[in-house]
Amino acid sequence: MQKTQKKLIAAAAALSIGFGIVPAANAMHIAEGYLPPTHCIVWGVICLPFLLAGFFSLQNTVKKNRRALTLIAISGAFIFVISSLKIPSIAASCSHMTGTGLGAILFGPLAVSILGLIVLLFQALLLAHGGLTTLGANCFSMAIAGPLVTFLLYTLLKKCKVNKKVNIFIAAAVGDLFTYCVTSLQLALSHPSEVGGAGASFGKFLAVFAPTQIPLAVIEGILTVVIVIAMESFATKELRSIGFIKEETK
Repeated sequence: MQKTQKKLIAAAAALSIGFGIVPAANAMHIAEGYLPPTHCIVWGVICLPFLLAGFFSLQNTVKKNRRALTLIAISGAFIFVISSLKIPSIAASCSHMTGTGLGAILFGPLAVSILGLIVLLFQALLLAHGGLTTLGANCFSMAIAGPLVTFLLYTLLKKCKVNKKVNIFIAAAVGDLFTYCVTSLQLALSHPSEVGGAGASFGKFLAVFAPTQIPLAVIEGILTVVIVIAMESFATKELRSIGFIKEETK
């Protein structure tokens, strides 16, 4: 059995363990029934061009470099496992890490939109985490907006020659927090406050999320750095093939 095949099996095993250790969920991203039908449709339509571009991005990556399959599998498993570990926060949602920062740093935000969609679909169907009608809204916040901020911040800090590990930590943590800013906005637009409208409601949702999400974002940043360090040890060739690790000049 080839090393690449062994690594793919290991990634699949991690995903399977994630299914096994996560308890039945009564918490959720945004659950069924919490968004009006028009909002569900609008968020779904907004996601479509990102998902289409993400599909082509992944397709091109795999065509050019088969080694990337291992890293894609690891990124998807990472998203599934840590985004399935939830801390109930409010009636309509919950706090949890997203795991999308790793994929965004390695492959860009477009590719992560597909990985995130697959994870959200599995969670909605098998773990009662999120919902099918709210899939578009959850996909936009967790699989599009968060990864986009992570990628942009990582690219900016890289140009500023910030230490790579510090860069990864900051980008992953901020991307996680931005996901919940978007989720708060989505809930606020659907449930505006009687006094102050959507703006006041947005502030209230942020205030409720903050106590649990800020420490979780810090933990996600640390975990992402740890995963990258581990990958640099056992998947050096794969990371070098996608340009994450530069070839040493002799």
